[in-house]
Amino acid sequence: MKKVLRQQTPFGRLYDTFTQVVSPWIPQCIQNICHKTVHRLFHQRNNNFIYLHLILEAAVYAEYSYEVFGFCLEMDTTLVNVCVPYVLLVLKTCIFYLCCSRDPGTLTKKNHAAQLKVYQYDEKLFQEGAVCPTCQLVKPARSKHCRVCNRCVQRFDHHCIWVNNCIGAQNTRYFLLYLLSVCAMAGDIAVLTADMLFHVVLRSGLMHAHYIDELGQQQPSGLLFVIQHLFLTFPRIVFMLGFLIFVFFLLAGYSMFHCYLALVNQTSNEWFKRKGLRCQHCHPVSGHLCATSYNPIRGFYHRGILKNLGEIFWPLSPTQKKDN
Repeated sequence: MKKVLRQQTPFGRLYDTFTQVVSPWIPQCIQNICHKTVHRLFHQRNNNFIYLHLILEAAVYAEYSYEVFGFCLEMDTTLVNVCVPYVLLVLKTCIFYLCCSRDPGTLTKKNHAAQLKVYQYDEKLFQEGAVCPTCQLVKPARSKHCRVCNRCVQRFDHHCIWVNNCIGAQNTRYFLLYLLSVCAMAGDIAVLTADMLFHVVLRSGLMHAHYIDELGQQQPSGLLFVIQHLFLTFPRIVFMLGFLIFVFFLLAGYSMFHCYLALVNQTSNEWFKRKGLRCQHCHPVSGHLCATSYNPIRGFYHRGILKNLGEIFWPLSPTQKKDN
C-alpha cells in the first residue's frame, strides 16, 4: 500500500497562497522580518499567545465588572446570575493552568518500551518499526514528533499556541474542558450583556420612538436606529458583545470538532492523516476504491463511545492495553 500521509492544514495552505500573491510586492527586508516573526510566534515555544489570552480575558472582565454588572442588577437580574461568570473564570483558570503545565505524554528512553505496548499499529496511519529521525526512538502507535517542542508525544493531537504546549494523551481532557469552559464564559457574559441591552431598549421606549430624517420628515425608529443608538450610548459594551459572540461561535465549532474526535477516539493528527490515506490501486476518476478494513469515519481505535470517552479522561497505561 502506498500512502500519502503528509497533509497541510487549511491555515497553512491559506498562508502559502497569501505569501505567494503578496511577496512580489513587498521588499525583501520586510519579508525577512515577517518570516522571522511568524517563525518565532508559530514554530518556537513562547508565551506570547498566553499573554494575549490573559489580556483579552482581563479586558472583557474589566468591562463586565465596571459597567455590565451594575446595569444587570439595575435591570433586576439576580445576583447569582451575574456572579456565574466569575465562577466560570475560576474553573477555567484552573483547567487552563493544568492544560499549560501538564506533560502531554512525552516519550523518553525511560518510558519508551512501556509506551510501545499501549496501542496496536494499524499499519496504515502508523507503521510498526518506524523510527523518529530526531529522537532516534521507535515510534509507538499514535505518537508524533512535535517540531515546536522538539519531542515525541504519545497519542499526539496537535501543538496549541494558546497554551504553549502539545496536546497529547495526558492532557487532552484538560484541553477539551478548557475549550468548553471558554465557550461557557463567552456565552454567559454575552447573554447577560444582550439581556441588559434589551431591557435598556424596552425601558427607554426606543422601539416606539421617532426621529427626523434629512428631509425633515418624521420616521419611526427601526432596528438599525436602535443599534446605532446603543453603539453611541454604550460603545464599549456593544463592542465587547460583538467580540464575545465571535469568540463563542468560533470556539463552539472548534469544540464540537474535538468532541466528535473524542467520541470516535481520533486525534486531529489522525484526522488530517486519514484524508491522505489512499491506495495506489484506487482510481479517483473512475470512482473505484479498493476495499480496506480502515473505517475513515470511526478509525482504527474506535471501541465504543463510553470507552472512547473513558480513554480521554483516564488515559491508557501499558497495563491497560487497548483491545481492537
